Amino acid sequence: MRVYAIADLHLATVTPKPMTVFGPQWAGHPDVIYERWRETVRDDDVVLLPGDLSWAMRLPEAIQDLATVAALPGTKVLLRGNHDYWWPTAGKLRSALPPGMLAVVNDAVRVGNVVVCGTRGWLTPGHDPLGAEDERLLAREAQRLELSVQAAMRLRQPGDHLLMMLHYPPATPPYPANPLTRVIDTARPELIVYGHLHGVPVERSMRHVGGIPAHLVAADVLKFTPRLLLDTGAAVG
Repeated sequence: MRVYAIADLHLATVTPKPMTVFGPQWAGHPDVIYERWRETVRDDDVVLLPGDLSWAMRLPEAIQDLATVAALPGTKVLLRGNHDYWWPTAGKLRSALPPGMLAVVNDAVRVGNVVVCGTRGWLTPGHDPLGAEDERLLAREAQRLELSVQAAMRLRQPGDHLLMMLHYPPATPPYPANPLTRVIDTARPELIVYGHLHGVPVERSMRHVGGIPAHLVAADVLKFTPRLLLDTGAAVG
């Protein structure tokens, strides 16, 4: 079983939204993603999708995008992004997800010998401090990440790989510590994936959190090809 990741698919089957406003590389991007996904991912692999899957505003509008992604090879693990306005409560989401799709919502999932935790995240302090409202939202996301980590520890078996998804980057240059990085430092996942940032060269992205590898996996950064994170050598259970 191999584990891949790709964020920010920004699909818009029912609610068209041209992504070419962000650059010509986005022209026809859904078909490019689907083609490269099929070339790369096998049925027994896992693909992490850390946010911004669909531009839909409501769940019924997102169903077609979800079904299209579900039909691609691999087991998919979803996380909410800041543009996933369609994302409902955990119960409604899970009852609507097609087979082969899982979601992390203040909890964790286990696929084969991989346990995945995470949360959306929020703006983090960098050169400038955050305002009071952003501080509140960041603290809430840190609490949600802590809940997810606790759930992951309950699921984790000896030899399992602990992976973490965020949508927002875990920190902002010059990368001072923040509530999210403090949870990460305690949890010590094997690696972190995040999206949200577009047009940022990988070499200029945040690549470690306290020595833990961090991977920017926004679709355009990956040239719309799922990125291989690890090969576990285990079958999907």
